[in-house]
Amino acid sequence: QVQLVESGGGLVQAGGSLRLSCAASGRTFRRYAMGWFRQAPGKEREFVARISWSDGRPYYADSVKGRFTISKDNAKNTIYLQMNSLKPEDTAVYYCAADFGALVTTIPDRYDFWGQGTQVTVSS
Repeated sequence: QVQLVESGGGLVQAGGSLRLSCAASGRTFRRYAMGWFRQAPGKEREFVARISWSDGRPYYADSVKGRFTISKDNAKNTIYLQMNSLKPEDTAVYYCAADFGALVTTIPDRYDFWGQGTQVTVSS
């Protein structure tokens, strides 16, 4: 089992920044990856970014490339999502998730554990 707790959401004006954190506990050996997803009201949950604990290689959705940065702190078992140049369309509940699969995936159903989510609201 892996427990994931997100924090750092809030209300920000367009063009502003937020940093989300996701602290992992439990089964924290390094053979998995962590992802950020988001879900806006009435929409499907969508992939935002992903990082491997072992090599730190990041992957991003096209919609956030150049604006968002995913990173990790192995000592703290925590991943971060630095979000800059935020837009109203970034408004959503943001979730972190753990993937114990062998292949890189952006499909939510392939992730094994999820946090409870944190709300991000970007005003225009």
